[in-house]
Amino acid sequence: MSLFTHVPAYPGDPILSLMESFQRDARPEKVSLSIGLYFDEAGRLPVLDSVRQAAQFLAANVEPCGYLPMEGLATYRQLVQNLVFGAGHEAVRAGRIATVQTPGGSGALKVGADFIKRYFPQAEVWISDPTWDNHLAIFEGAGFRTHGYPYYDASSGTLCFDRMLETIRGLPSGSVVLLHASCHNPTGLDLSRQQWGALIPVIVERGLIPFVDMAYQGFGDGLDEDAWAVRALVDAGAQAFVANSFSKNFSLYGERVGSLSVVCTDPATADNVLGQLKATVRRNYSSPPAQGARLVQHVLQSPELAASWDADLADMRARIKDMRARLHQALHAHFGERRDFGFLLSQRGMFSYTGLTEAQVDGLREQHGVYLVKSGRMCMSGLSRDNVQYVADAIITILEEDK
Repeated sequence: MSLFTHVPAYPGDPILSLMESFQRDARPEKVSLSIGLYFDEAGRLPVLDSVRQAAQFLAANVEPCGYLPMEGLATYRQLVQNLVFGAGHEAVRAGRIATVQTPGGSGALKVGADFIKRYFPQAEVWISDPTWDNHLAIFEGAGFRTHGYPYYDASSGTLCFDRMLETIRGLPSGSVVLLHASCHNPTGLDLSRQQWGALIPVIVERGLIPFVDMAYQGFGDGLDEDAWAVRALVDAGAQAFVANSFSKNFSLYGERVGSLSVVCTDPATADNVLGQLKATVRRNYSSPPAQGARLVQHVLQSPELAASWDADLADMRARIKDMRARLHQALHAHFGERRDFGFLLSQRGMFSYTGLTEAQVDGLREQHGVYLVKSGRMCMSGLSRDNVQYVADAIITILEEDK
């Protein structure tokens, strides 16, 4: 008898499984709007010029490939703090932020979850409803009870901030609240600065532990603009966890480049926290990968390459906004006032909650080869000038069939 007869089959990750189905689809007109990857106008993952130049430099100056320290590259970690919090921020200058390099944003979330479970074992975690599925998997996998706080009102397609604030105001002290800094995944709906201004004092006064996921810095309004909420939390005196990723904004998905930062009250505490983060890393994967971090470090160290990267990010933002406008225009031209698609213009970043039902999503895939995840989330960067009308026509057909 097999030792593993009791082990069930893995059903697969729903988004990655959907991509496998897309790859098998032989229809030439098929469109992938599911997985969270940024594609250029030609439907390809871009290689940013700044990254290309950094890769050429590293190839010409090959270093020994030894283990990195548990916490990662020192210069990289400092550059991350400058990017996330601002180089001149008091917390950065005072040395009261502990930062470790991690394998992507997922690695940052995992290290943070394990650290919190060890040192705040009674804490429970509150996550936006809806959220990225892996948020639940990571925190529940670390042993936490998770709960949802109100975020998205499906009936109106808007942010239900009043109910969100009321729920968070009632949480026990020491609860962990997972927040999206910008470009909320999956809805694309972000808090306004005024709403953050109402939420942050509640977090601080209630003694809550904010854990901010910033996977899309630069995809909303700009590098500094998208980090505004993180900086406002720190300015208000919050002690916070911040996970950031360079997968999207550097198009370095497979290199797994990310970081976890913990904002503390003083440098001595930050040193203690850094030490225990290193111990957490050691228990997980021992040390982070080098190549991707060296690419990011080289770009951020060079004023010329950093400016080139920022310009590329601006082009990526503009293309996403253009796709939103084109899809909205095509849908509005057909439906007029019968159906409001204004949410396409107010949502930000790569994702849009379309309001399509699971059955309608199935119809788009089966009848037209247009792939969305079952929640109706659409990855806007899968659209292009060549396919946006086709996608709009497919959505129109499905919606008209359901009348």
